[in-house]
Amino acid sequence: MADIPLRQIRAVIAVCEEGSFTRAAARENATQSGISQHVAAVERALGVKLFERRPGGVTPTPACLRYYKRCVDAVGALAVANQEARALAGKVTGDLRIGLMPTFTRAVLAPVLDDFVPRLPEVRLHIVEGYSNLLTEMTLDDALDFAIVPAFEGTVGLKSRLLVRDREMLISGPASGFRELTPIRLAECPPLKIVIPGPNNVRRRNLETYFQSHGVEIAAMLEMDAMIATLEFVARSDWVTILPSVISVNDIGRGELIVNPIVAPEMHAEFVVIRPTRRPLSTQARMFLERFEREVAHIHAVWERAIDARAAPSIAAATGSPR
Repeated sequence: MADIPLRQIRAVIAVCEEGSFTRAAARENATQSGISQHVAAVERALGVKLFERRPGGVTPTPACLRYYKRCVDAVGALAVANQEARALAGKVTGDLRIGLMPTFTRAVLAPVLDDFVPRLPEVRLHIVEGYSNLLTEMTLDDALDFAIVPAFEGTVGLKSRLLVRDREMLISGPASGFRELTPIRLAECPPLKIVIPGPNNVRRRNLETYFQSHGVEIAAMLEMDAMIATLEFVARSDWVTILPSVISVNDIGRGELIVNPIVAPEMHAEFVVIRPTRRPLSTQARMFLERFEREVAHIHAVWERAIDARAAPSIAAATGSPR
């Protein structure tokens, strides 16, 4: 069997991910007839049908899906080889396009940039802040090298891996009367006036499931997909919200916002790194993520120390031990 050219393999990958010859052609800067010819050539070479044509687009056959997975791995391996060769030459340059939720831009991002930017001055950083739907669409469209979003069921064209499992915290202002860092069982609280994300946000579904499953009473809900406004509103009112620990670490001890770990049971949020399947992470992307994960681990260590320190006086009082 003759070797199949790389451009034909890329055409199959594009059609499989886009579900349309027209969209695949636009993505590959080719004509629709050119993409169709490439796919037909691969089908002849393999002796199998790769796509079922239909009015609204195309659907990959089982043979195509298996072939697609192997091709994506092969094309990715070639890209990695190119990146490693450049890295060995001491050249880490180019653009790095990252999508982050406000969950991570408020406390995690600045320390990472403070370290990353001086180390890789020739990398041109482009950071987009947004919520999961926007960041997922931009990653699918290849407008981002990677994004960090709440865990979801996945989709063709994206590869994901778990980045962090983070503990959720109750965030309130002084008017709510909670004592900072005291573990809170939401089911034992008076009915809450709570600010929550909109219905299209993955975290909204997780929060509502927790409330219903564990008997949490809600007096009123306010939908708001605006993180800074949420925190400012909560700080000056008797409304509360629930956010991952990584966003609120800098609020410990400041008095403007009161942070309490949720217990019985704890609530967690999982976040994943997503990237286009057809393209592996660049050297600069891997370096950024490594530094990012170290900062998240540091924040978790800060939280552990703060919660342990808050619990120690209570334990000492209960046992009669000196502080």
